[in-house]
Amino acid sequence: MIVQQGRRVLDIEARALKTLADSLDDAFERVARAIVDTEGRVILTGIGKSGIVCRKIAATLASTGTPAFFLHSAEAIHGDLGMITRGDLVIGVSNSGETEELVRLLEHIKRLGARLVAITGAGESTLARYADLALVYRVEEEGCPLGLAPMASTTVTLALGDALAAAVMDARGFTTRQFAAYHPGGKLGKRLMLVVEGMGKHQGRPLVQADASLNEALVEMSEKRLGVTAVALEDGSLGLISDGDIRRTLQRHGDAAFGKTAGEVCTRDPKTIRVDQLAVEALQLMEDHHITALIALDEAGGYAGVVHLHDLWKTQMV
Repeated sequence: MIVQQGRRVLDIEARALKTLADSLDDAFERVARAIVDTEGRVILTGIGKSGIVCRKIAATLASTGTPAFFLHSAEAIHGDLGMITRGDLVIGVSNSGETEELVRLLEHIKRLGARLVAITGAGESTLARYADLALVYRVEEEGCPLGLAPMASTTVTLALGDALAAAVMDARGFTTRQFAAYHPGGKLGKRLMLVVEGMGKHQGRPLVQADASLNEALVEMSEKRLGVTAVALEDGSLGLISDGDIRRTLQRHGDAAFGKTAGEVCTRDPKTIRVDQLAVEALQLMEDHHITALIALDEAGGYAGVVHLHDLWKTQMV
């Protein structure tokens, strides 16, 4: 009986989400465009369960490039209206569209010069009628055994917020690197760290000229503590000498190897990566080619240093 009750609720909510997806139309696009075009902030407001959903929608928007925050409707009418300014977009969320505290806000929102979007389950409600734009969803059944607690309606509202955030990200061309900038902490932040952040800051930029001796290359590799060095080749390109290159040269040439120049020993056309790419991309490139270091290039294509597998391990991203 308990499992059946759980399945019943999930089935109800799944049907509500399917209905929502099928019902999206031009109104959804207009609201998404309004968010993109907003010069101020996007403010989510509601109370109760709707307020909790508003917090999540605001957090999702903020983490994906849209300045957004939550304003409790009751607190707004008791002194927090100063958070709303001209140029803002206020999104009011109420299943009934008649929530007293939210309805009392409507006149003040307009007076302050902000635009109003309604997300509601009642198209003829005060909130929907007063709004500049309205997204109206339909929920036939909540799922609560008593028919009282909001369940399907909050699920639909939450999903609608996610859909808007995704549409706005797409419209803005929001990139993985921009996402990384908003998530610098925790495990996710490590996964989204840029190459420049994963490079050992204390190691400098190991580099020798193409005519440098193998011994000079070894000194550079030792001093910079990376086990590799870049080589400035005659044609302006870069080569790379690794421990493996030196071992292979010694195996082939013995003591005569020390008569070789860096340009003769190095790997030409080595794997490179830009400093503004994700560190996980560097890691994948290393794994794909079974190497432990990459030459890092700045945005202009110049030599920026070396990113080493050990540096990525130190950041605990793997």
